[in-house]
Amino acid sequence: MKQKSLRSRLQKGIYAVINPFVKLLIRMGLTPNMVTTIGLVLNIGVAVIFIMGGEEGNRGDLSYIGWAGLLVLIAGLFDMLDGQVARLGNMSSAFGALYDSVLDRYSELVMFLGICYYLVAHHYFMSSIIAFIALIGSMMVSYTRARAEGLGIESKGGLMQRPERVVTVGIAAIACGVTSHFIGGNYKLFVKGIPFHIFETMSIFTIPLTILAVLTNITAINRLRDAKKAIEQKEKMYPVKKENSKVNVFSWILIVAITAFGFSTPSHDNGHPASNISVADPADTFPIPQGIKNQLFYVQRTHNSNTVICELNLRPDGKPDDENPVHVFWIRYTEQGQHAELSFIQRVFAYGVKARPIGNDNFELRFVSFKKRAMYLIKSPADNKYHVYTSISQKSAILSRIFIKINGGSFWSPNVEYIEVKGTDPSSGRELKERIKV
Repeated sequence: MKQKSLRSRLQKGIYAVINPFVKLLIRMGLTPNMVTTIGLVLNIGVAVIFIMGGEEGNRGDLSYIGWAGLLVLIAGLFDMLDGQVARLGNMSSAFGALYDSVLDRYSELVMFLGICYYLVAHHYFMSSIIAFIALIGSMMVSYTRARAEGLGIESKGGLMQRPERVVTVGIAAIACGVTSHFIGGNYKLFVKGIPFHIFETMSIFTIPLTILAVLTNITAINRLRDAKKAIEQKEKMYPVKKENSKVNVFSWILIVAITAFGFSTPSHDNGHPASNISVADPADTFPIPQGIKNQLFYVQRTHNSNTVICELNLRPDGKPDDENPVHVFWIRYTEQGQHAELSFIQRVFAYGVKARPIGNDNFELRFVSFKKRAMYLIKSPADNKYHVYTSISQKSAILSRIFIKINGGSFWSPNVEYIEVKGTDPSSGRELKERIKV
């Protein structure tokens, strides 16, 4: 957590510096895909410099490495710029995310192609093998994450994510080139009694490559292990039998609830609810959460008054946190009414909320248990506050409560009688309530 927090703070600090340049790019009419393409072209330039160094330079001339390292860092900057251009320019798209990911892989492959060519050309055969191993590790770090997320498992973290790899290669290459200017490219350090040199100028570049080769593969393996644990936990939560596939009650209830009333983008349609049930409301006997300053909405179900709260998570500047705009937690009414964080299983497979920026500090929200349906966290111009919008009785509404009525069944297969969605019509202030029979 500390590593992630430090990384987030550094990233936000860098964004604060580059945001003026990002806004300039937006005014110039550059799209995120164009910025991503520029990054690829710059990495091709990196490979060209390394190849030129291998063809035209001699073994002791390490200036090519230094210039290539500088271009590596500049290209890496464009890797950060494309995402910021998409966010600040409100140009985020699913294809843009895919395009960025694919071109990042091409960029890294091309860069390592140049490095390996240079090392082979100047007879650093062992170092060229190490560079190739670093390439394998780099690709597997990315592939493991992509494959795990394709199975619905979050697989991030590790010591050698792409930004760390770019910075390591870039700084090591620059340091090698600069040092060679002062001590010479052919400098070697010998120790008495050892028949071979233990250090040379090129080591300033190849030692970090060796560290990269080790840590990238360790990162990939650790991601694989973490994904294995998450998958095993998921399989326990989602036991599968030949005749029937049942899911844990937490995820199952949310899937039914979200599917039934269909979270959608706020609209202004007029109409009447498809199915209203005029019976006494059992939710009236449940506690209503009080005193939560930034509460967005809450989720309750029969036979358990413990309540899931979705709360707005603000930064010190009053804007939603970019990575986690919604904080989800429990109020344990059946115990002492204390607040409690979701467990790992609940957060990853049931009540956790994923957020995607959609511009102007607004977000698309999706429950992890049902990613096909979306809610929208939007700042209302009426009261200048954030609300979660959905459609209730075919009207745009500010969501306040989800209630699931269960009538019998079992723990693994509850009989959900209906889902009740409650909210407020933002235009009239009138309470809207819709029960959807399941």
